[in-house]
Amino acid sequence: MRGTAGLAALAVAGSLTAACEVSIGHGKSGSGPSSAAAAGPAGPTTAGDPYVPGDGNGGYDVQNYNLKLNITPDASTELTATATITATAKERLGRFNLDLTGLTISSITVDGKPARQQRAGSELEVTPAKELAKGAKFTTVVKYSGTPRTISDPILGTYGWVRTSDGVFIACEPSGAHTWFPANDHPSDKATFDFEVTVPQGLTAIANGEPTTPVTGSDGGGTPGLPGAPGGGSGGGPGGGESPGGGSPNGGPSVVPAADRRATTTTTWHVKEPMATYLATVDVGRFAVRTGKTADGKPVITAVDPSVPGVNVDAFAKLNADVIDQWSKLFGPYPFDSAGGLIDNAQVDFALETQTRPVYGAFGLQPTVVAHELSHQWFGDSVSVGRWQDIWLNEGFATYAEWLWGEKSGGPSVQQQFDERYREGSAGELWDVPPGNPGRRQMFGRSVYDRGGMTLVALRSRIGEPTFYKLLQTWTKQHKYSTGTTKEFIALANEVSGKKLDAFFDAWLYRKGRPAK
Repeated sequence: MRGTAGLAALAVAGSLTAACEVSIGHGKSGSGPSSAAAAGPAGPTTAGDPYVPGDGNGGYDVQNYNLKLNITPDASTELTATATITATAKERLGRFNLDLTGLTISSITVDGKPARQQRAGSELEVTPAKELAKGAKFTTVVKYSGTPRTISDPILGTYGWVRTSDGVFIACEPSGAHTWFPANDHPSDKATFDFEVTVPQGLTAIANGEPTTPVTGSDGGGTPGLPGAPGGGSGGGPGGGESPGGGSPNGGPSVVPAADRRATTTTTWHVKEPMATYLATVDVGRFAVRTGKTADGKPVITAVDPSVPGVNVDAFAKLNADVIDQWSKLFGPYPFDSAGGLIDNAQVDFALETQTRPVYGAFGLQPTVVAHELSHQWFGDSVSVGRWQDIWLNEGFATYAEWLWGEKSGGPSVQQQFDERYREGSAGELWDVPPGNPGRRQMFGRSVYDRGGMTLVALRSRIGEPTFYKLLQTWTKQHKYSTGTTKEFIALANEVSGKKLDAFFDAWLYRKGRPAK
């Protein structure tokens, strides 16, 4: 994630602040009153992460989210959907919880049988008709509708489900996903995704992963359905089809009241590598769409809202491919089956590393921000944090990559970026907030980004550049599609370098004050 507020003033320093933070107003104090005390044990109602109190749940591991979404941006009900969630019980479950804010549920089934629901704040408690045995694979189907809430934070501004002039822009770090689909909304539980998205004819829907049906932009450009991917949705229905009644051609729910019905277009997308819920996105609007390839043949799908001034879709597509190619040389093979990016006319001051296809607001095309977001495909998306305390493993690494791309493009060197910040006084957020455990209020603050990036520059100087990149490549290989912790990174750094670096990392990540060079 990179914010862009005050971009011009920060151009010399290269410091862009803010990311999607946590002030989302869950009001989540537990699982709510239970009407099924005799139903057996309940799974935990939180992932236990103090940085996002109450978010996530326990007792099960989600394998796949299959989301059938009917999105009509200007209708009285913008979203009508069916979420099919396949999971495995990690313990006996008489009931379990999902995260869901707002929205109206019309029905819930578990393994095809009606289930009881209770709601309290952002908790959705589900009681199956039959207790789930430990190790059992089970399927929960939730049918729901409404207009997802837009999150407004006094520091971060607007994020989550954001309406644009012609559609919807979705960016949800750290836990806005449950404003538009029921989820175990914490990065410790990653899953594959399938999307079937129905939108009014004339609009285009762009999601994560690979399209399994053709996608056509408003400029006539687009992409075929990529071969070899399973169909999204429960039927893998035809893409580009019209459904005058507003429903899904695969038997999904009716989309909007009769007065709002119109011809629609349906596309499907498949995400085969595990993805954290906050990285899921579906963007709807009018887009120019391009499909190209990286040097090693990975599809690059790029979309731009033509109303965003000063952005050339072909230049953006080339930049996406060039950055992916460069980072593949330094960080290891690109971890996903497609890449790209989307620039929308959303009035937000940030970009987000949504998996395979980062999204950017209406601030235009900033190459160092693109470099930042695409580096997250390795550091944050493929290798994810299992607890938000370790967020520097995402943002510090992406800040280092941002500086590196700036140097490659003729700007200040990485060392100059380090030196400029190191000359700052010994007080202030940069030195007073330890990035390895910044606290909930500062989890997306400057120290996590800049001091996190400086930690890597200092490490590179300490162990040498060849060893440094061997470490990064080993890290991305060992934790591919999984999670990692700072403790694990420090242990790996010691192993790869043959040095004892615990005191170094302690000074840079966990102590207040400016560390010695």
